[in-house]
Amino acid sequence: MSTQDIAAIIENFEILDDWEDRYRYLIELGKTLEPLPDEARTTANKVQGCVSQVWLVTHWKEGHASFQCDSDAFIVRGLLAILVAVYSGHTASEILAIDALDVFRNLQLEEHLTPQRSNGLKSFVERIRSDARQVLVTT
Repeated sequence: MSTQDIAAIIENFEILDDWEDRYRYLIELGKTLEPLPDEARTTANKVQGCVSQVWLVTHWKEGHASFQCDSDAFIVRGLLAILVAVYSGHTASEILAIDALDVFRNLQLEEHLTPQRSNGLKSFVERIRSDARQVLVTT
């Protein structure tokens, strides 16, 4: 995936007035994620707390994060694409300082998610933050 710029995503959401259009855009964002290889769909990479099947692999190169992730649900893939845009390229310390859920509040997405999806989103954010904390402990 060529990581989308979070500013561009926010701008595109602001242009779309209708929630049906916003959901379509969210699904399109999810399609930009490259499929996760089957060998990466392991228990260790599975994000716990998500109703959908969600996997995350965090890569660190020169102290900056990049992500491979996937889900079996279209809307969840779109949410993951937004989170990848929020967190990609940041250091572990920067990741811990970012309030990604604030981005979802500003996009008014949080209020349009089911409680299960909202909990899954929080689980995914916590997994990324956990990976960042782990890097800080080991370096």
